[in-house]
Amino acid sequence: MYDIITIRSATVDAFVKTSMEELIDIKTPTSEQELTCYPLGAKILIKELQFMTGGGGTNAAVSFARLGLKTAYAGNLGKDESADRILSELKKEHIDFIGTMDKKAKTNFSVVLNSIGHDRSILVYRDSSENLDFGKLNKPKMKAKWFYFSSMTGNSFEAGLKLMDYGAKNRIKIAYNPSEYQVKDGARKLKPLLEKTDVIIFNREEAAMLTGMNTEDRIENLLAAVRKLGPKIAAITDGPKGAYCSEGITLYAIIPRKVKVVETTGAGDAFASSFVAGLAKGYGIEFCMRLALANSESVIQYYGAKNILLKWNEAMKEMKKGPKVKKIKLK
Repeated sequence: MYDIITIRSATVDAFVKTSMEELIDIKTPTSEQELTCYPLGAKILIKELQFMTGGGGTNAAVSFARLGLKTAYAGNLGKDESADRILSELKKEHIDFIGTMDKKAKTNFSVVLNSIGHDRSILVYRDSSENLDFGKLNKPKMKAKWFYFSSMTGNSFEAGLKLMDYGAKNRIKIAYNPSEYQVKDGARKLKPLLEKTDVIIFNREEAAMLTGMNTEDRIENLLAAVRKLGPKIAAITDGPKGAYCSEGITLYAIIPRKVKVVETTGAGDAFASSFVAGLAKGYGIEFCMRLALANSESVIQYYGAKNILLKWNEAMKEMKKGPKVKKIKLK
C-alpha cells in the first residue's frame, strides 16, 4: 500500500529567458491588467533555455517522496520523448508510475516566458492529461492512505469523479488542489468532488471564484464558505501576504519571510503537497503550514517547479528559521 497516490498532469516545461521584458498596462473602468509585450514580426533571441519536468501530479509526487512518503503517480502520458523524460525522473525519485500511456496522445508541454519581476506567462499544451481513463487504471495498484488530486479537466474530469468514489468506498482520504481552469466552472459542477474532499488547498482568487465571493472578503468568511461546500479542512494561499487555514474551530495564519524570488512556477504545488504530507504523517495544522511554507519558499528561489523541493531533514532545518503560525479561535 502507498502512503499517497497523486493524480493529474505531468509536463515538460521549457523555461525561456529573453531580453524582451516590456510590460504594457491595460486599464478599463472596471479592471487593470499588465501584459508582456513582444514586437510583432521580430526575431527575439533567447538568452537562456532550460528544460525541466512539471505538472501538478508529478510536482506533488516528488514533494511527497522527498518528504519520506511511499508515493505513486497515476496519470496519463503519451508514448514519446517527453514521457521518457518524466518516467526517468519519477524512477530517480523512487516514485512508482501506476498510470496509463496512450500512443495516440502527446505528453503535455509548456513554455514558461520570463517577464519583469518574478511573474511569468505560461503557454500550455494539454493532450494526454485530458484523457485519463478510469477503466484502464490497474485498480489493485490503487491502494493508498491518501489520494492527492490537482485540477482534472477534459475527459479526465469523469475519471476524477470515479477515482474519488473509489477512494471514498475504500476509506482513502482525499486531498484536492484545483486550479482556476476547474473552479471557474463553479461549485455546482464540482459538488460531487468537494463533498468527498478531506482537505482543499488553493489560492485566494480561486477560492473566491469557487464560492462566488469577492477576493477582498474577510479570509475567515472565505474559508467558511469553502468548508460549507464539503471539505473538512480548507487552506488558502495569498502570495506574499501569507497563507490561511481553518478546520472550523481555529483560524491559522502564517506570513512568509522576505526571500530572494527567482521564479514562482510550482510554488502552489509545493505548498499544497507539503501541507498534505504533514497531515499524512500525522501532524497538526500548525506544523503542516510551517512545513508547506518552508518548501514553497525553497522552490521560488530557483528555476523549476521541483528542483529544490526539500527532503524531510532539510525541511526541518528551514522550519526552525521560518515564521510562527498565528492562531485565532473562531466564534
